Amino acid sequence: MYKDFYGLQVRPFAKTPDPQFLYLSRTHREALARLLHAVEERDIILLTGDIGCGKTTLSRVLMDQLGDDYRIILITNPRLSPLEFLHTLALRLEIEKPAIHKADLLEQLGGQLYRFYQQQIHPVLLVDEAQLIPHKDVFDEIRLLTNFQLDNVNLISVVLMGQPELLKRLAHQVYEPLRQRIGIQFSLKPLPADEVAAYLEHRLSCAGGRLDIFSRDAVTLLARHANGVPRRINQLASLALLEGFGRGAQQIDAEVIQAVAEELDGL
Repeated sequence: MYKDFYGLQVRPFAKTPDPQFLYLSRTHREALARLLHAVEERDIILLTGDIGCGKTTLSRVLMDQLGDDYRIILITNPRLSPLEFLHTLALRLEIEKPAIHKADLLEQLGGQLYRFYQQQIHPVLLVDEAQLIPHKDVFDEIRLLTNFQLDNVNLISVVLMGQPELLKRLAHQVYEPLRQRIGIQFSLKPLPADEVAAYLEHRLSCAGGRLDIFSRDAVTLLARHANGVPRRINQLASLALLEGFGRGAQQIDAEVIQAVAEELDGL
């Protein structure tokens, strides 16, 4: 609706985690570097962050940057029993007929991971929303995946991503064996206020638009209302473009931001 009015080729603040729109802030750049390092080292990495901070988008960028010799096993809904988890993993690893019994299933998984190693294929298990895992036993199965190894290398990398409550859960003493297997842990932070302008300009540039669509005062107020959370920034900016279009405003000012912020606060 507003794309032509503002000279945009695509919507710059869509809700989908499109990797091309990822703005690599200082904290996002460090998180991506750690993700790549952990995967290359065939380690377990735990990435946490508040809702809307960009964890899922980072995972998509990670997947795009890994080469053809990597095999991604992405689990976006981990509300699974231990056996369901292992069965899902087996299917994603191209085991056509996963065994019914756990012992046989583990044997199949070990054999397939070793065959991948011989073929120089590097499997990467990526679990999104890991705080939703319902059973401690599922975390145990994830930990035990690191037992599939040769003398000097693990046969699979594991990336766990979740909200901060995942850290609180894993702090319990029953998860000590898993914590000892986690090689890297990183908490993704909201954008600092001084990076919000660059964030907006980056997304506008990716969408083929002008960089000055938002006035300086508008950016300052938007940063204050969004608290540095990228998803919140996107919500405010998208509504502001719609509101600005309705007003016939070629530039979004602080008055428009205040109006849409009050609209969002009322939801």
